[in-house]
Amino acid sequence: MTPGPAPGPEDAADDLHAVAPQLRDLRRRAGLTLEAAAARARLSPAHLSRLETGRRQPSLPLLLALARTYGTTVSELLGETPAVADPIVRAGGPGAREADGWTYWQAGGSGRGMQALRVHVPPGRSQGELVRVHPGEEWLYVLGGRLRLHLGETEHLLEPGDSAHFDSLTPHRITAAASGGADLLFVHTLLQSSLAGLCLGGGAATTHHR
Repeated sequence: MTPGPAPGPEDAADDLHAVAPQLRDLRRRAGLTLEAAAARARLSPAHLSRLETGRRQPSLPLLLALARTYGTTVSELLGETPAVADPIVRAGGPGAREADGWTYWQAGGSGRGMQALRVHVPPGRSQGELVRVHPGEEWLYVLGGRLRLHLGETEHLLEPGDSAHFDSLTPHRITAAASGGADLLFVHTLLQSSLAGLCLGGGAATTHHR
């Protein structure tokens, strides 16, 4: 079979032009004014208005910023239909990822409103030095080792079998309290943030979670 012509610059431009009405619809669905959405995405209202009316084409970094602002994905911004998510995550599936000394294994499906991970927290200094505050909820269950959880001004020492469920707006910090580190199951809500990227290999910041 003879292959068709490869997509050219005109096709890419058409795809980006089609994003304009989608940007406007997603902003309205999020209940944000043009000014509020622009502030969250660190744009000027005039720039965002030009994107929504198709007078300016968004770059990939802009699409990422707007997807995070509206709590969605770049695929949805582009109007792509997501594949049906597989509810099963098999053993030996996605491999380990490391970020700032912590090791993560995906324990839940992608594209969901919450993220489930199996995590190894190493001993010593690492991400545990950072205090985090962000919207959402978190739940963790200690599988092995000992875990030190700081919630606000209170410190909790968790043993295997212990769990914690808390509001992420409470300043929190997690460190291993055993020489071999600690292993845990961890679930958090994503909401309108870039948590997934930060959890699975992005940089950490003092105002965001892993």
